[in-house]
Amino acid sequence: MQTFLMIAAAHFLALLSPGPDFFLLARTSLATNWRIASGACLGIAVANGVFIVAAFAGTAVLTPGSALFVALQLAGCGYLLYLGALFIRHAGATALTAAPAGQGQGVQPASAASLWWRAAAMGFVSGILNPKNALFYASLAAMLSGPYASAGWKAVYGAWMFGMVLLWDLLVAMLIGNQAVLRRFARALPWLERISGAMLIALALGVLAALWWR
Repeated sequence: MQTFLMIAAAHFLALLSPGPDFFLLARTSLATNWRIASGACLGIAVANGVFIVAAFAGTAVLTPGSALFVALQLAGCGYLLYLGALFIRHAGATALTAAPAGQGQGVQPASAASLWWRAAAMGFVSGILNPKNALFYASLAAMLSGPYASAGWKAVYGAWMFGMVLLWDLLVAMLIGNQAVLRRFARALPWLERISGAMLIALALGVLAALWWR
């Protein structure tokens, strides 16, 4: 359970740091409305799901404790250390600016469906073309060992991560149009990025320590 909580926390904290997917959601929600932006949310979640399945299926063919598996774990730790240092180094460097309020609120029902599907396609493309997603999930998958590397636990991890991506993105889409929420999030962003970076580094160091003392 401790391993699950560590990886789940690292995954959720990584969601808090804005990236290309976040700004796609922000732009779509501000330009239209959160219901249409929910299409982008689903597209992004599906893209993440593809990476989750690929990462967990890839490690399933590796034997825990083998040289290849350990190499994958070391590579994953290296990437998490890099990502954590990047979050801390550039904390607060991202500027969040809102588009003029009220744009797109009068979308006609006839075009809403096509706009939703277009947003879904854009969300999927944004998520699937982001190399950080592939590396991040491969890194998390490499953290699994022992009983937590079973097919059942991987299904639990995959369902949790997919659900959290979708729910978080839906929450962002609904709240991003609120100017007060956007200003508060912008003020808290530097600390969120620092905490995210520290958690990712701690997870990587914990796995490295476990490998060292094995």
